[in-house]
Amino acid sequence: MREFGYQRADDVTGAVTLLAADPDARYLGGGTNLVDLMKAGVERPGLLVDVRELPLGRIEPTADGGLRIGATVTNSDLAVHPEVRRHYPALTQALLAGASGQLRNMATVGGNLLQRTRCGYFTDLSQPCNKRNPGSGCPAVAGEHHNHAVLGASDHCVAVHPSDMGVALTAFGAVVSYESADGPGEIPITDFYLPVGDSPHRETALPPGALITHVTLPAAPVARSRYRKVRERASYAFAIGSVAAALTVEDGRVREARLALGAVASRPWRARAAEAVLTGAPADGATFAAAADAELAAARPLPHNGYKVTLMRNLVVSVLTELAGEDAR
Repeated sequence: MREFGYQRADDVTGAVTLLAADPDARYLGGGTNLVDLMKAGVERPGLLVDVRELPLGRIEPTADGGLRIGATVTNSDLAVHPEVRRHYPALTQALLAGASGQLRNMATVGGNLLQRTRCGYFTDLSQPCNKRNPGSGCPAVAGEHHNHAVLGASDHCVAVHPSDMGVALTAFGAVVSYESADGPGEIPITDFYLPVGDSPHRETALPPGALITHVTLPAAPVARSRYRKVRERASYAFAIGSVAAALTVEDGRVREARLALGAVASRPWRARAAEAVLTGAPADGATFAAAADAELAAARPLPHNGYKVTLMRNLVVSVLTELAGEDAR
């Protein structure tokens, strides 16, 4: 590990100023991803700016009935918050599925959104990787890719984003607020992650040196929601596929639907095509299958991850069927 400096930020402006003055600096929250990458040599910051003590650790209601979540709120605290459990159960389920209790106690909301892919080629310095070393290639395309992307990938990168929380936030239409050297700003989470294209090393739309300060959830749009994750082992593994869904059914028809998919793309995937099929249609298995098929029509699997298309189709239908059944009771 490279030798690095450490400084605790006293306020948001001071933290941003420190990053602006040192291009090799990184913000340190819980460190559950960054420190691992430093140990592997993937991240080599010259300075860590500790932001854990900044006044960003509160969860507050908004005027329109939503929630404003500070960036240093831990995953554990967010998962058990009464308003999250009551109005955004899919978010609680995603957080609890995401890691062990020890990691949830350390991991922060801002850091969770910025965690990097767990692709083995990305973390192995002996291998080329366009995300780590732009222009060096993507060996996963012809190599080990059974858990890689089937949607939105390119020849330059087929890695997937590992966040569970991000999938639920995407379904709920969250907005990410930040502070930068040029002032505050905000980005809808659907625009927060950049498409892979030919520059997979550029992962988010955050300005350089910007600090995430809050994530805002709009008022819960639907009565019921659910997050389901499929993994290769039961104990805190990253997803091979996941679904965050929210559904309102009236008189046997879907009045409103929100759907996001995880572990299928370089970012949490908002399933707009599926939502369009669902809205106004009968709340039955045929509609749910048609919605899944509409979204997955764009899938471009590699030789060893085609199973994900079938897996995600079945997962979408299953979760929507359960939610529709709950609304019917």
